[in-house]
Amino acid sequence: MDTITVDTPQGQVRGRTGAGITSFLGVPYAEAPFGARRFQAPSPPPMWDGVRDALELGATVPKVGYRPPTSEILSEPVVPGDDCLNVNVFTPDVGGSAPVFVWIHGGAFVNGSNAIPTYDGSAFARDGVVAVVINYRLGVDGFALIDGAPANRGMLDQVAALEWVRDHIASYGGDPARVTIAGESAGAMSVGTLMSMPSAEGLFQRAILQSGAGHHVITAETAAKVSAALASALGVEASVDGFGSVPVDALVDAQRELSDRITAEAPTGAWGELALNVMAFEPYIDGDVVPALPFSRISDGASAQVDVLIGTTSEEHAFFIVPAGLVPHLTEDYVKMVLAGYRADPSALEKYREQLPDASAGELMIAVMTDWFFRIPATRLVEARSGNAFVYEFTWRSSLFDGALGACHALEIPFVFDMLHKPETERITGPNPPQQVADRMHRAWVDFVRDGSPGWDPYGTDRAVMMFGNEPGVALDPRPATRAVWDGVR
Repeated sequence: MDTITVDTPQGQVRGRTGAGITSFLGVPYAEAPFGARRFQAPSPPPMWDGVRDALELGATVPKVGYRPPTSEILSEPVVPGDDCLNVNVFTPDVGGSAPVFVWIHGGAFVNGSNAIPTYDGSAFARDGVVAVVINYRLGVDGFALIDGAPANRGMLDQVAALEWVRDHIASYGGDPARVTIAGESAGAMSVGTLMSMPSAEGLFQRAILQSGAGHHVITAETAAKVSAALASALGVEASVDGFGSVPVDALVDAQRELSDRITAEAPTGAWGELALNVMAFEPYIDGDVVPALPFSRISDGASAQVDVLIGTTSEEHAFFIVPAGLVPHLTEDYVKMVLAGYRADPSALEKYREQLPDASAGELMIAVMTDWFFRIPATRLVEARSGNAFVYEFTWRSSLFDGALGACHALEIPFVFDMLHKPETERITGPNPPQQVADRMHRAWVDFVRDGSPGWDPYGTDRAVMMFGNEPGVALDPRPATRAVWDGVR
């Protein structure tokens, strides 16, 4: 093993180097968020004497973990330890000044970490980009409304990580003036939120949003209701002292139980907006850290100067209902009920039927929920901007579940990272995913990070969308009829 040591503002850091790529793993951007620091804003970056090894993955934050069947599809490593607010850095040249790609993981704001194998940034470094993959606090620790604690601590962690990039990345060969933030699912929703946050202004110049945009936050009232229910279940106050008296593992268990209860009760209307948003622990509008709905702030001009690359997969929601075996049991009446719950006219189902004439009711459900949750918010974000914005759709279909998983949520990530060779990838792609799709997609991301253009025209009046699949190409205004269903609704 070859190592290299660099001088940084924190102290000396030893990384691993070879084949033109150097990695530094588990570098802390803030102190461990436990003890007196639990439920507080992230601290300044720690410093040390001597040389700190950055040769192994750092600790992951407390999280609930996935259950079957999701756990069979997605990797969710756990690395023990308290120093969980850390970053992994992959760089082509510690003496260079390369553009920087900062990855914010998904996981519904309750799972995920920078230890996931497909988040290896080596291919970005190979292609001349410094990749930084971050951790941030999740669930209760990151997003619960807690009396005496700053709001949206998970978002504050993300800002602290970006400030670390600004102040430290030059020591690793990165250019702090050329930073692209990127993420998928909750990570993309985080990117949309960061685009709206005053405290993040100026920390990045470009943004990539994969399957997430600017619509997914909840109100402070809903967040308070969730925290009150959690405190009641635990027999404590919804305060720093109350929740702080509960061991970390016990708090995570109680969080999981409450989320299950909310999911079960949400259709009754007992949990208001959570019936649609389904994530009990996510950013909430606190008027300060998150001043308003991110989409509204972006519509009003926030991050107007930021270049944007945004898109979805073709059948996002297949991920959530195909592995669970729900598709054969869904009826068109149920899909109409879902449309009504989304405040769309139930007759909109006819537009989806025209678009997908051979689809089952379950497949129509996938199309409707994909639009409401992912595609329409992405479309609205680019429609609201006059600046540089590019749109893509990932169309390649997984072979799993006899092909029914389709171009599902999270499927594009190993293609973006050019990590199809990782054994974990096959758990979502099936065997032999096409390298040529990864070549094209990864190259587009690298080009966007470097130059601000992924290689096709910006989204404008012709609504140009790059389709990444077996037959790549730009489609103009795909699915206009079902997009119109959501005008004035979503």
